[in-house]
Amino acid sequence: MALFKRGISILSRMNTIFDYSAPQIEQLVTSLGQPKFRTKQLIQWLYKHGARSYDEMNNLPKNFRESLAQQAPLIPPVIVDAQVSADGTRKFLLEFADGAQVETVGIPSRDTNAKGQPRRLTVCFSTQVGCPMRCSFCATGREGFTRNLTPGEMVWQVLTCQNEFDMRVSNIVAMGQGEPFLNYDNVMAALRYMNSDDALAIGARHISLSTCGIIPGIQRFADEGEQFTLAVSLHSAQQDARDDLMPGCRNTPLDQLKGALRDYQRKSGRRITFEYLMIDGITDTVKALDALISYCKGLKIHVNLLKINHIDESPYEPTIPKRLDAFRRALEDAGIETTIRDSRGADIDGACGQLKNSRK
Repeated sequence: MALFKRGISILSRMNTIFDYSAPQIEQLVTSLGQPKFRTKQLIQWLYKHGARSYDEMNNLPKNFRESLAQQAPLIPPVIVDAQVSADGTRKFLLEFADGAQVETVGIPSRDTNAKGQPRRLTVCFSTQVGCPMRCSFCATGREGFTRNLTPGEMVWQVLTCQNEFDMRVSNIVAMGQGEPFLNYDNVMAALRYMNSDDALAIGARHISLSTCGIIPGIQRFADEGEQFTLAVSLHSAQQDARDDLMPGCRNTPLDQLKGALRDYQRKSGRRITFEYLMIDGITDTVKALDALISYCKGLKIHVNLLKINHIDESPYEPTIPKRLDAFRRALEDAGIETTIRDSRGADIDGACGQLKNSRK
């Protein structure tokens, strides 16, 4: 939908109800003279039932709804484009109240029930409009950075997939556009909505956050009470190669990152996943393998090997299947739990590294 049709300039974004965390919604409710139990009702309407208007919230007093509409408008996102992959993955381009757009991806499991329906639905959601990290293999990084997403804007990406697939979302990954730890407070508020029984009620261990390795974020995440899981986009355990692939991480030496991950595991007791792109001649060499094995020592790690996906004007080529499998076997022989991740949605530019708000 064109920007002018929504009547709002992207340069002067208005506050909406989607800006509020759960504690902030409680403050809003009480500031409008309502009892605290209205907080639960409002959150359920927003993030469990996916109400698109305050008028739908028929168990809230009319004067309360009118006050909410004035102080914190409810303006749900609209789907401006949708694409369906041959493997069943769907990518949605959503536009928010200020005209900002992001992509979110719904990935149904390949295994099905007796009726032939997917048993699980995973949603990969975005945390920022664009991304400031400038990773050389990522289409999002080439688009630049516009702004952070708010808690409700993230939750509504999941709601959109749930509604469009007409099935409950079972797993969530913050692996879309953006670096989650550069939008820490909003992301945590969104994850808590997703986990809450008053909203999406998805188990914390089925909610994963992926970071390029923002150390202050990892340190804060270690102290969170929920059992959300952590993935780190490592992609190389060789400093020079990682600096070239991920220029936004050049100020984060690998030894300091490993120290932060050790502290995280000491505090949380949780396993970490390393996301590792397999790039021909760069991350799949013998030296790269030896460096990765050495880097994993002393950490409780699961390594996800990802075949690099095509983006326009990229100089990188994927590792050949034979070498990819040999790499996996070598990691397993070293005692490192390893999976070759099933890449989904590449034919609609919906796979890892391909999200750039493209339309069909």
